[in-house]
Amino acid sequence: MPQAVAAANAGRSARSIRPPRRVDRVRGRAWIAVGVAAVMLAAAGTALAIGLGRHGLPPVTGDRLDRAVQDMTLTDQDGRRVSLADFRGRVVVLAPILTLCAEVCPITTGAFLQMTAAVRTAGLTRRVVFVEATVDPGRDDPARLKAYARMTGASWTLLTGSADQVHRFWSFFGVGYFTQPEPSPPTVDWLTGKTATYDVAHSDGLFFLDARGHERIVIVGAPTVGPNLLPRLKRLLNTEGLRELAHPHAPWTVPQALDDLGNLLGTRIPLPYGAPS
Repeated sequence: MPQAVAAANAGRSARSIRPPRRVDRVRGRAWIAVGVAAVMLAAAGTALAIGLGRHGLPPVTGDRLDRAVQDMTLTDQDGRRVSLADFRGRVVVLAPILTLCAEVCPITTGAFLQMTAAVRTAGLTRRVVFVEATVDPGRDDPARLKAYARMTGASWTLLTGSADQVHRFWSFFGVGYFTQPEPSPPTVDWLTGKTATYDVAHSDGLFFLDARGHERIVIVGAPTVGPNLLPRLKRLLNTEGLRELAHPHAPWTVPQALDDLGNLLGTRIPLPYGAPS
């Protein structure tokens, strides 16, 4: 497990941290071990400073940090250069994605659909930015990201960049990823109809940046959205993805994520009745 994610989970059992998708567990344990000691110190030094959990606000589910985020620039689905500094003044909700993912990523997109519906209903749209950034820069160019947004209904910012830019971006947040052979049967590209030639294993998590541009809360693991994932997203899942949908590893729920978001915004954000899932 990469350093930042492992460190953020210093207080949790290693068994609760899901290694990257289809990565052998020996490697997963090695990733966990690399950063635990360093982040334990960081977490201990910041836990008292950030002032979360004030009276009357929802509890924090994720792990608490207070770390200034580097000003890193990527490219969005419209081909525009986007810096994290562009989002200052708003809370950022961030997650990794690849558009040819057949396991966790469509479920994460489903969770974002629920969360954006809740934020919109609560009248908080101008105070929150949702972002999914790729871990597959070799295939996820702006045109593919835009096609993914049209297909899935994603109305938020999708980011990509060069291999070096994406590596630097996700290394900061401690998200590990690497290419590996396609499973059998291989994934069929929903955009081109061709068979995918490789897969990308990655660690899963949800990251919250406050209005100052500081990383404040991290939830490690995959989301659970219940059995009613939208058909257009469910069609993207392979057998392992369907198992993940039914029995997610180290899951976080949409209400938990909304509690963490609400804590940073100073309000409660209920999940509206009939929100997409």
